[in-house]
Amino acid sequence: MNDTLTRLAEVLEQRKAAADDNSYVASLHAKGLNKILEKVGEECTETLLAAKDCHHSDDKSELIYETADLWFHSLVMLSHLGLGPDDVLKELERRFDLSGLAEKASRQHK
Repeated sequence: MNDTLTRLAEVLEQRKAAADDNSYVASLHAKGLNKILEKVGEECTETLLAAKDCHHSDDKSELIYETADLWFHSLVMLSHLGLGPDDVLKELERRFDLSGLAEKASRQHK
């Protein structure tokens, strides 16, 4: 599964340098962080609505589609800020041996 994220991160890095009229990702980078954040927020809302609809339906395809969009745009955001999926995966791995309550409490002291 990490291979897919790694491959996507590599493509996103390549597209940062592409002409913004030839690449959607390059056009997002050219418009700047606020535009990228706007897209992440939009995709987050669409994912939440799809989850709500999914709760009342057996069709999960829209939720999967919107979650993929959210992940994609989140990876564009991370890329714009010089980060990638490995940074997030390392943080998730760090949390494996922590209880959720202990992890949350540790954030309140920062």
